[in-house]
Formats: sequence, structure tokens, C-alpha cells
Amino acid sequence: MSGIKSYKDLLIWQKGIVIVKEIYLLCTDFPKNEIYGLQSQMKRALISIPSNIAEGYDRNYTQNYIRFLKIARGSLLELETQIIISKELNLINEFKYNNIISLFTEENKMLNAFIKSISK
Repeated sequence: MSGIKSYKDLLIWQKGIVIVKEIYLLCTDFPKNEIYGLQSQMKRALISIPSNIAEGYDRNYTQNYIRFLKIARGSLLELETQIIISKELNLINEFKYNNIISLFTEENKMLNAFIKSISK
């Protein structure tokens, strides 16, 4: 991780922040009756992604950091499921859905590659 001085330098963390912003904007279009339901659940999973990347970064033990990265990946997949549900309920349109899924796919690949690289 040469050149990396902080978790904020990690592309996986930066992409996580992009995803947070995109989903928060998306949630503003949700009906008010979803504020404590699906929307609330999505935001909890969403914030967990960059938060776990950041929290794990300061761990001195690689296996511990990998555990946090896997939690972030799990939260990403949980959020992806919630986005699929949102689409099925017609809360988001096809265009927004495809853009978000594209971000998720990229973040998932980056997380997997990072986990693999630090596991060696």
C-alpha cells in the first residue's frame, strides 16, 4: 500500500463515498411512507460500506482488516438486494437501477481484488 497514508487514499473507500451520495440522492425520491422502512434499512447498510473500510484500515493485524473489508462487502451485497427490491416495487426506474448496479459491481470487484492483494 505504498503511497497510501490514510484510508481516504484508498479507491475502495472513495468509491464507497460516491455510492453513499448516490443512494442518499436516490432516497429523496422515495415515498414518505418508506422513510422508516426500506429507506432506513438501505441507509444503515450503505453507511457501513465506507465506515468498515475506514475502521479496518487502522487495524494492525491484516486478518482483522480483511474481516472489516468482508463486512463492507457484505453490506454492499445487502444494499444491492435492497436496490433490487426497490426496483421491483417501482421505487426506482431502470436507468437509475442500472447506474447504481454498475457502481456496486465496480466496488465489489475492487473490494475482492484488495482483499486478495493484502491476503498474500
